[in-house]
Amino acid sequence: MSFETLGLMPELLHAIADQGYTEATPIQLKAIPPVLARHDIMGCAQTGTGKTAGFALPILQMLAPQQSSSPSPARHPIRALILTPTRELAAQVEESVRAYGKYLALRSTVVFGGVDIDPQIKVLRGGVEILVATPGRLLDHVHQKTVNLSRVEILVLDEADRMLDMGFMPDIKRILALLPAQRQNLMFSATFSDEIKRLAGQILRAPVMVEVARRNAPTELVTHQMYEVEAERKRALLTHLIKSRDMRQVLVFVRMKRDANRLMRELVRDGVAATAIHSDRTQGERMQALEDFKQGTVNVLVATDIAARGLDIELLPYVINYELPHVAEDYIHRIGRTGRAGSKGEAISLVCADEQRMLEDIERELKSKLERLPLPQLAGGRQAGSAGEHHATPRHASGHKPSSGHKPSHSKPHPKPPAAPLPGGFDFSKPYEAKLTDNVSAPAASHISHARTHARSGRRPTAALLGGLAAKKS
Repeated sequence: MSFETLGLMPELLHAIADQGYTEATPIQLKAIPPVLARHDIMGCAQTGTGKTAGFALPILQMLAPQQSSSPSPARHPIRALILTPTRELAAQVEESVRAYGKYLALRSTVVFGGVDIDPQIKVLRGGVEILVATPGRLLDHVHQKTVNLSRVEILVLDEADRMLDMGFMPDIKRILALLPAQRQNLMFSATFSDEIKRLAGQILRAPVMVEVARRNAPTELVTHQMYEVEAERKRALLTHLIKSRDMRQVLVFVRMKRDANRLMRELVRDGVAATAIHSDRTQGERMQALEDFKQGTVNVLVATDIAARGLDIELLPYVINYELPHVAEDYIHRIGRTGRAGSKGEAISLVCADEQRMLEDIERELKSKLERLPLPQLAGGRQAGSAGEHHATPRHASGHKPSSGHKPSHSKPHPKPPAAPLPGGFDFSKPYEAKLTDNVSAPAASHISHARTHARSGRRPTAALLGGLAAKKS
């Protein structure tokens, strides 16, 4: 169905056409009319199906009557506040708002952490009607008194399940206390657990539930496949898949930040152009990594779950779960980066023995099994991750290792032979010990015996320059 049937104003239809969109998605068809009717909305749809336009377009239309070309900041108060959990998602939402509102005199901006706050302050003081923000940075501006939220008419929580379920609730409550009590509330996400729905009931007033697919369902455009492989053979398999299938653009997920850095370095050593994105990298580094990946400068983007939501990469063909997520719902968000905007995608998981429970949870969430693929042959003719694979040297039946033409690099060097005694019979390889010889006179022998007796009795003998020891006279 076309956007014209939704009653959108000509300026918005013109901007939509500029973006190349002709048909509205199911979530847009179901969400835009009740949003325009000023209802609170609880929208649930598969990721990549156009939720952003589902709330951005009606917000722009509702604020259009107050648009002003005046340079005065007082004519541009914040009327719509859109909160997102990640910086990347915030930037992309604001970019969409700007694109859809290009023919309207409405101002928008985005604020998030990890970058200098001063340029954000300058834009805010100039006045904006639509503010997209992450909660932490928004509160920074509140404390510096650089934002005024007293005239907000519309609040949007994007990726609401994560906003409420993963530690954002204290910040959300502080922000809600700063907003007018009378406002429109919109919540959009790909997943809504029953617990999150109960929590949302504290914010929304008589919401309209908009659900275009069963909750937590992935798009049908994505195929789900997996390899059972030993943990230590995962990287070899990953490199093999990327090279043998000529994967030009693949998003690889790991669980930990340090693992993302390590895997990126290992892939580069394997001859694969790769970069990484995670929360320990600066915002500039993250944006550069994403841009390099989108432009094809690098083929592989290794990411933690910071990229599981909000990354909009056009026609991304592959997502590989190098490690399965601990939470099954995060699998749906991860693979939602592919199969977007009507294009097909592949989700491939590398599963080791320790991840079987996670795999069961994911298949239970999907209500289907991941397709098991046979392990490919790697260089040297071995199967990747074949059981019992060791690099030990074969032994004969007697249990001894066969001789070889070279010594292994870890073999210990043979001990050096003792030095030959010098002429005269003195051997420096042994500790010095006085002994009687044929040419030692009886008196000298007597002195030696006397010295040993004094040593045993606790007296200190002294060494003679030549001829052995002599007892020190008391």
